[in-house]
Amino acid sequence: MNYYKDFNFKESDRLIIAALKEDSGKGDITSNILIPNDSVSEAELLVKEEGIIAGLKIFSSVFNITDKKTFIKFRVKDGTKVKEGDVIGSVKGNTRKLLQSERVALNLLQRMSGIATYTDYMIRKLDNSDIKLIDTRKTTPNLRIFEKLAVLIGGGANHRFGLSDMILIKDNHIEANGGIGNTLDILKRKKEQIRVKVEIEVKNIVEFSEVISKGKKIVDRVMLDNFRIKDVIKAIELNSNLFELEVSGGINEDNIKEYSDIRGIDYISIGALTHSVNSLDISFNFVT
Repeated sequence: MNYYKDFNFKESDRLIIAALKEDSGKGDITSNILIPNDSVSEAELLVKEEGIIAGLKIFSSVFNITDKKTFIKFRVKDGTKVKEGDVIGSVKGNTRKLLQSERVALNLLQRMSGIATYTDYMIRKLDNSDIKLIDTRKTTPNLRIFEKLAVLIGGGANHRFGLSDMILIKDNHIEANGGIGNTLDILKRKKEQIRVKVEIEVKNIVEFSEVISKGKKIVDRVMLDNFRIKDVIKAIELNSNLFELEVSGGINEDNIKEYSDIRGIDYISIGALTHSVNSLDISFNFVT
């Protein structure tokens, strides 16, 4: 699968260059003192725990930005399940350049692999192929493109990338407009201006019923925020396939299994896919 089909490599390179500058500052003074300028080395990528690999092209980009002559060879592809002890690739090039690049490259690879691993784990826990597991905007500032790509590689799907992608009316928008009824009235009056999908958050069955009453042909998706299971089921019955349904809030590895047998949910969104994961333990070890 081509996870990078629509990936913005120009933006990715810009972010990588900024990360390399942050790390190097005025230069790698340790390597400049200890390593001859023309030294060449080779390093292996060693996996130290079970997981899903994600971000190999990003890893390569870091080294290629620093030195286009660096030779990188992988034994796996993005999305591959790996185990402790697996050597997944090697990198050969100018020793100073390898040392300059390794931390940024490894940080991104470990972070993305951790996200992909956790996404895969949650999908398997859910065990309901009718429901798409999606991310949120709870991402690390300036790393969103990498983190959302990692969710895809882990088998999940992406919610909106940013504020301009779709209209998502949340509780603060509703409060600012004096309630969900007023908010829907405003939306209806401005319907001709809308060129993107519309989603609205509801916090109870009463609000959901109001969306059913006023939101037809305006709203595309309803987010059931912090609904109890019995209320999710009630909302599905009321919905009758009128809107897409997204369940959000408080869903974790301890309770996601409760949704395994429910039909009628289109999406489950989990912020923890990107904001609470551990990086996968991968080491970069010189062998020559």
